Amino acid sequence: MEYTVKRLSELAGVTPRTLHWYDRLGLLRPGRTTEAGYRLYGPSEVDRLQQILFYRELGFPLVEIKEILDAPGFDRQGALQSHLLALRQRREQLDMLIGTVERTLLKEKGEIDMSDKEKFEGFKREKAEENERLYGAEVREKYGTGPVEEAQKNWMGLSPEKFQRWQELDRKLREGLAEAVRAGEDPAGSEGKRLARTHREWLSILMPDCDDSRQAGIGELYVADERFTAYYDGEAPGCARFLRDAIQAYTGTAEQ
Repeated sequence: MEYTVKRLSELAGVTPRTLHWYDRLGLLRPGRTTEAGYRLYGPSEVDRLQQILFYRELGFPLVEIKEILDAPGFDRQGALQSHLLALRQRREQLDMLIGTVERTLLKEKGEIDMSDKEKFEGFKREKAEENERLYGAEVREKYGTGPVEEAQKNWMGLSPEKFQRWQELDRKLREGLAEAVRAGEDPAGSEGKRLARTHREWLSILMPDCDDSRQAGIGELYVADERFTAYYDGEAPGCARFLRDAIQAYTGTAEQ
């Protein structure tokens, strides 16, 4: 069966503009185009769109999705198994957050007591599990299991005040990086050093013994691993590289 842009958009719950954009990116081409200029999508295109939407739901950027789907060894069944595992993990995380909201409502009604720590437990555990799933293997390989588990322990033990400070620093760092890149700032300049200091403070909340070498090593991961790059480049392309270079200038590790 073949679908026009309008019918496929209705079937998949996306806008026609989205399908046109996917076509322009080379992410989802129509199976054929009629003499009248209508794009038609067949079974293989429908399956590919399903995969695209799965990856989008999991937070993958479009460029990365295209690379994955276009890879010669792409395994559709293997990808579906990975999607299933990730979605089950997300369901567990959502169940945990739902439980936090339910307990908070009961607390507001005066039916139970709830500590400040409990109010943030679901958010912290969700982030910890997400980071382990996305980056755990690479970080453990580079720094060993001990430091990673220590950071996770510190994360789960954060006070509400430190948790909020960590979130604030993360937001300020990403916003500052985007502004610096758009303004053409020098990573080795004053703004680059300021952002590197912000990054160091952000890291030190979870890694109190963070030193120049460790910060520089983590900064290198931001350009070596496309998932880290996608996170920092979300606001403006080049943010991950700017941060890596700023850290090197700040720590004096550029030549190492």
